[in-house]
Amino acid sequence: MNIDIDIGTKIKELRKLKKMNISDLADDAELSPGLISQIERNIVTPSIVSLWKIAQSLGVSVGYFFEEEAKINTSPVVKKNSRKRIIASNNNAIYELLSADLNRKIEFLYITIKVGDYSSKDFVTHEGEECGLVIKGKLMVKMENEEYILEEGDSIYFDSTIPHRYINVGDEVCESIWAMTPPSF
Repeated sequence: MNIDIDIGTKIKELRKLKKMNISDLADDAELSPGLISQIERNIVTPSIVSLWKIAQSLGVSVGYFFEEEAKINTSPVVKKNSRKRIIASNNNAIYELLSADLNRKIEFLYITIKVGDYSSKDFVTHEGEECGLVIKGKLMVKMENEEYILEEGDSIYFDSTIPHRYINVGDEVCESIWAMTPPSF
């Protein structure tokens, strides 16, 4: 199931609540005012990096934009065919929640990245720690000053404040499982 949330309207409402104009938000998030305007009008979907910058500027987690008001799942079980998906606009990475929602202390994700694709175009940093396990394919975890190649069964654990991104360097789809704390989405 895809998460179908009106991110643009949530950004606009929160920006106005914080008495910021588009230029203020753009300056603080280091994005263009035109991009902020297009995102708020749902003309474009923000990249994950842009959404992180906007969330930080507005003082919320990225998960704030994906919160579902009416649906609360109290079951501890998430069936494979019921996972919520977050599809980024700037790549083919698919993020599937392995927990019922984004309101947890640990973010638990199943990430699928197509051949030659990546988790984000730019390096990402966020508070906390993360660990990942490659269950299929070959993944490069590229950090600011180092690169690690992970193959099926390999895992990695690192401080999320180190700039990082994931790249599928294999010849098949890469599937991996990640845990992050605190949640970054």
